[in-house]
Amino acid sequence: MKTALKISRRRRCPKRAFTLLEVMIAIGIFFMAVFAILGLVTQSLENARRLRRPIIDAGTVAAWYSQTNKFVEGTISGDMSEILGKAYQGYTYSASPVEVGSNQLYQVDFLVYGPGAGRPVVSEISALFLAHNSPGSLDGATTAR
Repeated sequence: MKTALKISRRRRCPKRAFTLLEVMIAIGIFFMAVFAILGLVTQSLENARRLRRPIIDAGTVAAWYSQTNKFVEGTISGDMSEILGKAYQGYTYSASPVEVGSNQLYQVDFLVYGPGAGRPVVSEISALFLAHNSPGSLDGATTAR
């Protein structure tokens, strides 16, 4: 009688697994994608917030003020809601025309002040206007009337 030796052979099926390097690269790509998406979401939310707030620009006051085409040296101030409506309630402006030439050329500095304590300057612009209907220095008008 022959004794049969059973030799059990393990199947040599290599176990497939990711190496540490492959896992690290995959995690890096994942986090780069997540941070890019978060950056886009943050930027979109900021743009949405900016759309809800009124955009205050001193150029709007300059355009409104230039329609009068009558400038006298001195300081003029007022409420932005008179010009642009209720959305700009609490904002004020000031305009300081100064004649820079004897030919009725005026430099006007426009400042827009924000609401709240301290009235911070929100926007400012300086513009030149040629105002033939304004009393110039040759006409004897150098102060506000």
